Amino acid sequence: MALIECIPNISEGRRQDVLDACAGAIKATGARLLDVTPDAVHHRTVFSFAGTPAQVKAGALALFDTALATIDLRTHKGEHPRLGAVDVVPFVPLEGATMADCVALAKDVATEVAARHGLPVYLYEEAATSPARRNLEDIRRGEFEGLAAKMAQPAWTPDFGPAAPHVSAGGSVIGARMPLIAYNINLATDRLDVAKKIAAAVRHSSGGFRFVKAMGLALEDRGIVQVSMNLTNYEKTPLFRVFECVRREAERYGVAVLESEIIGLVPAAALAQSAAWFLQVAYFSSGQILENALTKDGPASAP
Repeated sequence: MALIECIPNISEGRRQDVLDACAGAIKATGARLLDVTPDAVHHRTVFSFAGTPAQVKAGALALFDTALATIDLRTHKGEHPRLGAVDVVPFVPLEGATMADCVALAKDVATEVAARHGLPVYLYEEAATSPARRNLEDIRRGEFEGLAAKMAQPAWTPDFGPAAPHVSAGGSVIGARMPLIAYNINLATDRLDVAKKIAAAVRHSSGGFRFVKAMGLALEDRGIVQVSMNLTNYEKTPLFRVFECVRREAERYGVAVLESEIIGLVPAAALAQSAAWFLQVAYFSSGQILENALTKDGPASAP
């Protein structure tokens, strides 16, 4: 049986009744809701759910139905960039599923969402129809407020739906990708310029790590700043390497790391990899993790 994960991000992180309604709509379809992570400062919530292709499709459509009825971007303000009420919807292959399955599912959901809600939809990452639309940040640049002007350009005609934004929901970006880690590092300062300089140092687009996307944000309610990142391949650019780089860059400005946070779910291997590095464990393997050994058919080695 093929299993697929869906990790939609919606532009609502403060109204618990809306988040509960969205979660309930997903669960009612038979999809397994794995995680809900709201962020009031970003004014954004990440849902994670999984199931068969049919269950995940039904869950995604139910989320669109609920979120679009309750979120109005004309009055929405948050730290995180967004162009839609349901801003981005990636599908990720799990057990028995291929990337091709996820691309097909992305196109199927995009077709139905556009028809049902009159919503413009762009395809991204592995589902992208052109290299210019592969990266989420390129599609989202200009955000909701600049979407009408952007869509007026022939190069930004949506892949599905009308050639103008939905009046309250903007548009949506739907696609297929491998797992990523949403990872934020909070700094013990209110200097936004420092966070932005560090983000520029670590992100790939400005000369940093190949598999890191980053931006500097102000968390005004806490009086601190944040380096907000997506790690798109933790095996080639691991968490510990990014953390150490941010820490050392911050030291240049006399700033300390306050804490870090993971948004949503994370592969166990990414945490084990970082733990082994920081503890300087020699010759470590994932087979030494108790829970991994318990899931195997037999003992890892003879007594």
